[in-house]
Amino acid sequence: MNIVYGTDLLGPMHAHQLDEFTLRAEVQPNADLIRSATTTAACLLGMTGQIGTLAEGAHADLLVGEGNPLEDLTALTNPTKNLKHVIKAAKTI
Repeated sequence: MNIVYGTDLLGPMHAHQLDEFTLRAEVQPNADLIRSATTTAACLLGMTGQIGTLAEGAHADLLVGEGNPLEDLTALTNPTKNLKHVIKAAKTI
């Protein structure tokens, strides 16, 4: 069974968006969590190779941060501390 990462919390709940990673890390390896937000989600949407990957011709946003989320998930769940750059549609934001 495939489980994908959800990004549908809006309004005041948006601040809790990354809590899903923290909760799921209790039962899943970090690599599986990252795949759930990238390649697994792309597959579910029928967009394998188009999103969820860094490849020529794909639509990809890129997060650049401190730390290795495969070893320490807070590299992703604490963006205030760890996120250094976001590249969206080929532009740094």
